[in-house]
Amino acid sequence: MQKILQEAIDNNRHWTAHGAVASYIPELAKENPDALGVCIYNIDNTTLCAGDSHTKFTIQSVSKVVTLICALIDKGKETVFSSVGMEPSADPFNSMVKLETRESHKPLNPFINAGAIVCTSMVQGDNGIEKFNRIHNMIKIMADNPAIDINQSVYRSEKLTGNTNRAIAYYLKGAGLIEKDVEDVLDTYFKLCSIEVTALDVAKMASVIANNGITPWSNERLMSIEICRIVKAIMTTCGLYDSSGQFSVEVGLPSKSGVGGCIMAVAPQKMGIAVIGPALDSHGNSMAGKKVLEYLSNELNLSIF
Repeated sequence: MQKILQEAIDNNRHWTAHGAVASYIPELAKENPDALGVCIYNIDNTTLCAGDSHTKFTIQSVSKVVTLICALIDKGKETVFSSVGMEPSADPFNSMVKLETRESHKPLNPFINAGAIVCTSMVQGDNGIEKFNRIHNMIKIMADNPAIDINQSVYRSEKLTGNTNRAIAYYLKGAGLIEKDVEDVLDTYFKLCSIEVTALDVAKMASVIANNGITPWSNERLMSIEICRIVKAIMTTCGLYDSSGQFSVEVGLPSKSGVGGCIMAVAPQKMGIAVIGPALDSHGNSMAGKKVLEYLSNELNLSIF
């Protein structure tokens, strides 16, 4: 297995040259575009890593998986999906087009920015600090790492340049889909995107979902089987934005990407996988990271299809 993991890195590192780091958030433009790493956390509590797997990065939109989990635990699926859809999007992750043209004005799914902002507002807590702490604590528990915290430089950069997200959030407020203070919800959202992790942290988070909501290292149930089923389904159909269909064909694993270069992947009943490769394709997904996951899926017969 270690040999296959190293081959996945070595055979696909050249793809980093075909992507570019996210530059619309100034701090992310400083990331190393040549970095590429992978970690696997098996549900039998064993770990394998290769490449630049110890590189720290901000979790960005991978945090949306945990936000959705917390919203489902706190409010239930009927309430969550009364305000957020379950459908894939053919538009970019920060698009407002469907908000305006759909009669309900609901975001299409929880993993585009609009949907994640609505889910953030639903999480238990009277204010942004309490909501952030709720999701942050779940991330730390799922990663089995109490030291996980915000990268303050990235947070400031996110907040300073997040005007498209502000436009989305105020539109959602006008449509009656956000009840709380908009800036408070946005501050929580920016903080969540700025949480700093490693590939091992994310692989362990994915392993909890792979293990139907139970932590492989302590056998603690964190969420129901039903919530895991919902989350895996939406990861499969919506996790890589407007290239989710192609990714499902080529890789076939429930996954979620982030513009920090991470992709979290779930092999049900087997393992959690995380790749980090900050050079992105035009959809905002790790260029080389996708290729690493495709290689692993083929070599280890991981596709769920």
